[in-house]
Amino acid sequence: MPTATFKIWRGQGGVGAFEEHEAEVSEGMVVLDAVLQIQASEANDLAVRWNCKAGKCGSCSAEVNGKPRLMCMTRCSDIDLTEPVTVEPMKAFPQIKDLVTDVSYNYEAKLRVKPFNPRPPDNEDGTWTVYQEDIDRGQEFRKCIECFLCQNVCHVLREHQKFDEFIGPRVLIHSAYLAMHPLDVEDRTRDLKEDQGIGYCNITKCCTAVCPESIKITDNGIIPLKERVADGFYDPVAKLFRRLVGKSR
Repeated sequence: MPTATFKIWRGQGGVGAFEEHEAEVSEGMVVLDAVLQIQASEANDLAVRWNCKAGKCGSCSAEVNGKPRLMCMTRCSDIDLTEPVTVEPMKAFPQIKDLVTDVSYNYEAKLRVKPFNPRPPDNEDGTWTVYQEDIDRGQEFRKCIECFLCQNVCHVLREHQKFDEFIGPRVLIHSAYLAMHPLDVEDRTRDLKEDQGIGYCNITKCCTAVCPESIKITDNGIIPLKERVADGFYDPVAKLFRRLVGKSR
């Protein structure tokens, strides 16, 4: 059985180094298989987070050869195994140990989005009447597995560390889902502009490029939210109307 060299980052708190290990590579193996093989045979204390091994839990996010990926969905046959394969933790978040990072920021940022606020029921029996096309509009965003690869590659968080000022693409598509829900009546426009930093996003689409669920984060989520902010705060006609009726956002 052929072997391949894997350089795995070992350390804590961002301090550490790559360690080289050999792993036997068989047909159909993914990077997570190799990492777990190394953990079982050579590095019993290697910290790695994983759960479903089916690309649906989002737990095994890492950077393989410098590219943010799910280890369980990265086939060894798709990688050049003639060179050492580097496996390291996501760089946007604090390292806990080895390949495990502290992603609690993402859940805290999600709490900054006002929750679902439905309109009063349409019918006397307490139900609503909705149309399927209105339901379908935001369903794409429900595919998110919270792997946080999109947060990891976002330059606002990764390079500029604007964690206090920007909620990031994953949380923005959560906000977009609520905004597009046919029953929701909450206005989150001011929050997007003033607290959640949507203006920082310059729509490079790097978040869309790494999404394992192929969600069109930028085109279908962030851009529509940006348009809502632009309409609400910068549309000259809307501004004139608010001035005439004596209202301000």
